[in-house]
Amino acid sequence: MTGVGTGLLMRQAPPFVVDHDVAPDRPKATFRSTNKIPRMRRPTDQVGGSRGFRQFILKIHGRCDLACDHCYVYTMADQRWQLRPRMMSSNTMDQVAARIAEHVRAHRPGSVEVVLHGGEPLLAGPQRLAHCVRGLRAAVGSDAEVQVRMQTNGLRLDADLLPLLDELRIQVGVSLDGDQAAHDRHRKRPDGTGSYSLVANALRTLGEHRELFGGLLCTIDLRNDPVRTYENLLEFAPPAVDFLLPNGNWSSPPPGRQRSAETPYADWLIAVFDRWYRAAEQETHVRLFAEILNVLFGGMSTVEGIGLSPTAMVVVETDGAIEASDMLTGVYEGAAETGLNVARDPFDAALRHPVFQAAEPARECLECSLHRVCGGGLHAHRYRAGSPGGGFANPSVYCADLFRLISHIRDSVARDLIPLQRNFS
Repeated sequence: MTGVGTGLLMRQAPPFVVDHDVAPDRPKATFRSTNKIPRMRRPTDQVGGSRGFRQFILKIHGRCDLACDHCYVYTMADQRWQLRPRMMSSNTMDQVAARIAEHVRAHRPGSVEVVLHGGEPLLAGPQRLAHCVRGLRAAVGSDAEVQVRMQTNGLRLDADLLPLLDELRIQVGVSLDGDQAAHDRHRKRPDGTGSYSLVANALRTLGEHRELFGGLLCTIDLRNDPVRTYENLLEFAPPAVDFLLPNGNWSSPPPGRQRSAETPYADWLIAVFDRWYRAAEQETHVRLFAEILNVLFGGMSTVEGIGLSPTAMVVVETDGAIEASDMLTGVYEGAAETGLNVARDPFDAALRHPVFQAAEPARECLECSLHRVCGGGLHAHRYRAGSPGGGFANPSVYCADLFRLISHIRDSVARDLIPLQRNFS
């Protein structure tokens, strides 16, 4: 699996959105690290047109050539992947393209993002990859820009493939968990050997084609030193980095998250934030921090798990099934299921499905001063078996971590921005 536990962020993934439109430099005496502050995004900046899906996650291959022990698809509650086709057929790809084009015409966004995912998407092979992307752009035509991204483990990413990715205009995100020891602890090959060397070689090759490099996806392991991990990632000069919280919930807590009052993940991320924020120049874009800053400044988040923006992402499985975030596979079998399929159903039918409706927030979330920023956390992280609201009317299992991290970011910037300090006093 290429993206393991999207944590606070929606793939994301897959999917790295690098916002280069940042605040202009100002004197350092009054505004530290101004190039870290993203342009505030308002709802009209973000979506355009009427409400509809803006990100389509396509599981073009349902299997993987790694055996990661922290994968939420293959190692957690929902095992329906075993019943699905190994690869999305050309016919299903054509149906997906037609449904996306139909959705675009109905909602008129300026652009949509398609993320090629899995499993491992490169297992689909160059021909199927090209068929999918060309078909999508041909179906949508001039009605909207189709931005295509791919999240890969990097094992099959080589110099022979890059010309095709360039021709298809596919931006590539790669999963990397830090240095060799950190990465190989979890991201092993089926024979038990590590994958770091192959991934590092792929990244060096990708680094020679900067226009294709979307960024790095790193799943947090508390055993890894946070600053060293961040600096290990910087060695590959990524344009963006996504730090992901391991998938977990109240019924199945993530590693190290046994006591609600402790904040081990906030402590880990705060160390990275301080290193990133206090750097003299912006070394990379860290999407989690940028999204929190954007919402603190009154903007709208573009990712699930931060802010109160409505869900704009939908998943299509290899058999054409239309589903909600596959992070829900860690909750219970069928938690993301809609019963819809691109062969017979439009994406508008999914928009009306209960699984895509905003969950009722927990009472303690509504009473929290930071609810507008954290949004209650990722939907999958709120689950507790037997609790109200279908099990989701709870704060995030990472609630204490989110509160501490957001408070630290707010207070750090407030020391440099008097207006922000005034707003939150």
